[in-house]
Amino acid sequence: MPVFLSAPPTSSHLPSSTAFPTPGNPSYTSQAVPPSQPPPNVGVQQGPHPPTYGGPPHVPQQPFPGSALPPVSQQSFPTAPTPSTQASLGAPPLPQPYGGGPPVSAHSQFPGSLPPHQAAVSQPSPYRSAPPPTGFTPSGGAPAPARPTPGMHGPPFPPQSVSAPPGPQPNHIGAPPMQLGVPAGPPTGPLPQQNGAFGQMRGPQPGYGAPYPGQPNFGSQPQAPAPAPPAQKRLDPNSIPSPIQVIEDDKASKSGEVFMTGVRGQAPPLVTTPFQVKDQGNASPHFIRCTAYNMPCTSDMAKQSQVPLAAIIKPLATLPENEGPLPIVDHGESGPIRCNRCKAYMCPYMQFIEGGRRFQCAFCSCVTEVPLQRGLNLDHSYADTDWFNNQLPQPPAFIFLIDVSYNAVRSGMVAVVCEELRTLLDTLPSEPGTDCPIRVGFVTYNKVLHFYNVKSSLAQPQMLVVSDVADMFVPLLDGFLVTVGESRTVINSLLQQIPEMFADTRETETVFGPVIQAGLEALKAADCAGRLFIFHSTLPIAEAPGKLKNREDKKLSLFQPQVSFYGNLAKECVAQGCCVDLFLFPNQYVDVTTLGAVPCSTGGSVYKYAHFQAQTDRDRFLNDLRRDVKKQMGFDAIMRVRTSTGIRATDFFGSFYMSNTTDVELAGLDCDKTITVEFRHDDKLCEDTGALLQCAVLYTSCRGQRRLRIHNLAVNCCSQLAELYRHCETDALVNFFAKYAYRSVLSSPTKTVRDSLVNQCAQILACYRKNCASPSSAGQLILPECMKLLPVYLNCVLKSEVLQPGGDASLDDRAYLRQLVSCMDVAESHAFFYPRLLPLHKLDVEGRALPTAVRDSEERLSRDGLYLLENGLSLFLWVGVAAPPDLLRSVFDVSAFSEINPNMTSLPTLDNPFSKRLHEIIEMFREQRSRYMKLMVVKQEDRLEPLFKHFLVEDKSSNGGASYVDFLCHMHKEIRQLLS
Repeated sequence: MPVFLSAPPTSSHLPSSTAFPTPGNPSYTSQAVPPSQPPPNVGVQQGPHPPTYGGPPHVPQQPFPGSALPPVSQQSFPTAPTPSTQASLGAPPLPQPYGGGPPVSAHSQFPGSLPPHQAAVSQPSPYRSAPPPTGFTPSGGAPAPARPTPGMHGPPFPPQSVSAPPGPQPNHIGAPPMQLGVPAGPPTGPLPQQNGAFGQMRGPQPGYGAPYPGQPNFGSQPQAPAPAPPAQKRLDPNSIPSPIQVIEDDKASKSGEVFMTGVRGQAPPLVTTPFQVKDQGNASPHFIRCTAYNMPCTSDMAKQSQVPLAAIIKPLATLPENEGPLPIVDHGESGPIRCNRCKAYMCPYMQFIEGGRRFQCAFCSCVTEVPLQRGLNLDHSYADTDWFNNQLPQPPAFIFLIDVSYNAVRSGMVAVVCEELRTLLDTLPSEPGTDCPIRVGFVTYNKVLHFYNVKSSLAQPQMLVVSDVADMFVPLLDGFLVTVGESRTVINSLLQQIPEMFADTRETETVFGPVIQAGLEALKAADCAGRLFIFHSTLPIAEAPGKLKNREDKKLSLFQPQVSFYGNLAKECVAQGCCVDLFLFPNQYVDVTTLGAVPCSTGGSVYKYAHFQAQTDRDRFLNDLRRDVKKQMGFDAIMRVRTSTGIRATDFFGSFYMSNTTDVELAGLDCDKTITVEFRHDDKLCEDTGALLQCAVLYTSCRGQRRLRIHNLAVNCCSQLAELYRHCETDALVNFFAKYAYRSVLSSPTKTVRDSLVNQCAQILACYRKNCASPSSAGQLILPECMKLLPVYLNCVLKSEVLQPGGDASLDDRAYLRQLVSCMDVAESHAFFYPRLLPLHKLDVEGRALPTAVRDSEERLSRDGLYLLENGLSLFLWVGVAAPPDLLRSVFDVSAFSEINPNMTSLPTLDNPFSKRLHEIIEMFREQRSRYMKLMVVKQEDRLEPLFKHFLVEDKSSNGGASYVDFLCHMHKEIRQLLS
């Protein structure tokens, strides 16, 4: 039987803390700071971690599961060294964003409203293919009054002054801290109790004055606007944790290094750092990344910290060329050796005893006899292998089902699909040096279904029509599923005729449920697993099983399917190994939530091309289709995660189906999909032995071989909270939080989910402040070194379209993103929530290095600059209004800003070094992502700029999302409330 053993990832930097005074403390009131409330300060703190003591205050609400892992009995392994330094970086207070200005009306849940002098802009959805609607007031146009929002009004904060203290702060060692003083001003009242935008406010807070523009005022009564304050001193942007600085520091220290997986509990480089892995039996970070590589020994410790214990597993990840491919090992009919009790597979952590005749399981400590012929041939190189048996299941089949209704034909989708398939079918996945055994079939549909006989003996393809869609069946067996090599001529003839046959159609209604049923019945008849590629354009309103109605209402969050039909159909598909990939081409609402239910339960994918036009969206669609068809994947898969004594897998996230609490069933599993697993304690863990997990995936390959891939991961265990916080990976934490929150919206209001996220994050940081950080002023925000980016990244999740609806984000956009994020790996979720922004005008065309990215804020944009932004789904090329003519000529072949065509989706290929290097960068970015990123050119102050600014995630967003500064202020306030 087949098996893969692979190695683990590690994350996060070694622990220290970072301290920041923030606006959420008495230093930011409009009156002098009383002696009992010392002014906030900033300093550098160095020295060993203090011992863990006490525990955080009890907080009744625990919206997100706190997890922890128990002890294990197994051999000991080398552990990663744990540095004892604890640095603390202070930052001056957080200022009013973008300088002064008149008071604003806060908008929605987060402080993101437009000032009164700026017109409200209807922003196009960032995930929409068509150009955004026109008609809004461009920058600098006529002013429009801001819409008042009750309950969130107030004048800005008074100006702040910054002064250096005469000597070091007593609570800090090392460099003397900075102290921020606030001039006296009019008195302010206490903060009333109210459910605020960020979470539950638990009581009055003395010393909070009216907010500065963009900061929420949580009072229940609007306040009269105050005159604009004099210009305040700007905060050094580098004083608060910078994602770019952390990324660059990690690259500088770890880029190009070989990551050795043999040391248990070490964190790998960040996902943004290029590195090579040397597999020594512990799973590579390419396959598994964890939220923590040092798990708490007890459940009480895990609950106290509230740090989720989870692994993001990518079982079939594609390895870099210098690391793969994995070898395939035949273990005969009996398959690999397993523990008699817990059924864990042999791995490097098993201990052989009695001269290799028996072994002790590292997961359950049971002793098992080794088959005689196996006894002397096992060592650590047993890791990372595929095993298969000699029984060959049927090779899978690919069935292409094409919507030929009026909208699909008119948009050009039908012609594009048929033209592409004529060449794409020659590149179906196969093993090197072998003929492709995959069979293919074709169906077209509108209100009825058309099956095609493409048997090689026919001169022309034959069409068979099934109009009784209420009781779907396959009208032919012989000739429907064929190999491409045998029926090439007939298939080409069919693909050439389909666009012509339906060119004049006037049928606008479609079915959808019977389409999936048709493909499923065809696979059942052929007794094989397979994939359905469905190309669909409209809401299925024709009379048929699975008929839907238009329920679009932007005021509602409709993330549950409107009928149960598709959930039941998904179960049937999983049982047969029928994986569904859905390509949507909607011009209006199609209910992605319901249509995507089957793909999301079968391990498939959903692709969405709103307002598809062949001329502008062809490249994006075809590149997605090519990659989807060609990628390696397993069929009819089942995955189980086993753990050592003390912990257990309790929750799973991704695109799959579960009929019990342990087995993850996937009709298909491709190289891009991740399954996220959360763990909890059921006993104590031992520091000496650590904790183990083993992920085993049994699947059928494209050749029809039954294989088993196994990944093993060993992590450390700790009894001190400081060690837990020292070995967390923020990117993995954010990946987990996003998936947990996106699933929670299925059963809870989005506001409740946002509050839960903020509450858990505050508890994590409050626990660190109380138990791990050196004593310091309450005016300081102290963050663990490896989590200092947690607030900025978490704020990006909170502001995402799924959790903070607004602007032009439709229900379909939000449902599409929710389904997409559910199976993202850590690298993709990092780019999605915090896009990469490159200043291209600083590009060195002679060297190969990219310019250092800049932070995602409008303040970082230069009017004479050129910037490239990518988030894994889209590419934006922003051009400043004062960009030099030489730069414009090098990129666009024009001399003036006004001559740039904002509708272009590809750049001209010019014979100059800058143009060539820019094209290389764009192609490199696209190759790094699982979906093709369409390029959009954004001119400063043009109609597409609001869409571009949506991705400047450190700024306030138009849908009410808080700026990074505002959120950091609020997070500090939440932490102080927990500690008080």
